[in-house]
Amino acid sequence: MDTEKDVTVLLVTEINPQSELFMQYVRDKLGCHVATVAPKDTLPDNTETHQVVLLDADHVNEKDMYHWEEAASSENMSMTLAAFNLVDESQAIGLATTFRLQGVFYRRDSLALICKGIAKLMNNELWMSRTLMTRLIKFYRRQQINAYRPACGLTNRELEILRLLGTGASNTEIATQLFVSEHTVKSHLYNIFRKLKVRNRIQAMNWVRQNLGSPSLVPSQSARRSNAS
Repeated sequence: MDTEKDVTVLLVTEINPQSELFMQYVRDKLGCHVATVAPKDTLPDNTETHQVVLLDADHVNEKDMYHWEEAASSENMSMTLAAFNLVDESQAIGLATTFRLQGVFYRRDSLALICKGIAKLMNNELWMSRTLMTRLIKFYRRQQINAYRPACGLTNRELEILRLLGTGASNTEIATQLFVSEHTVKSHLYNIFRKLKVRNRIQAMNWVRQNLGSPSLVPSQSARRSNAS
């Protein structure tokens, strides 16, 4: 199969004999460079090649996925994100409405089908079923409608904090971003949780995704220090 030679396929998962065999199959089938990294490994800084990143849903949690999405959104990186090893379309829609995924692969997919999808991603095409795309379109249409409705009596500052919360930002990062104290952030979060009738950050983040859409990423502290230097 003909593919671009300057593309690297990167599987983010727990490294074991099974994952190594899978990547060897992809390497032999597509004739491209293939690598495997653990979810907690340092993110790649190779800016010369396009990277198709397969995030193994069995081993990569949402916090780690945010780190990969932050890397993919960098102007210096050329990276395509896809979720791998998904159980069903319900899990796919949950991830696709949270992260900027260009492809999804299910546990039931054959190796041949997975390679076909990876080849599409290598050519900067989407790899999603028609039914999933339809659900995504309906989701984003609902987001547009909700954007023009009052949001549970939330103030502009509370909405601002809520959007930052939706990126996975900590209280410290929110305080730094908005130039307020952590105590102020905690007070706002208390009022936000009360108005939304949620009990914790996870429930609040889910509310953001369902009603405000996938939020823009808040720059990490290291990124802000780098930009400031």
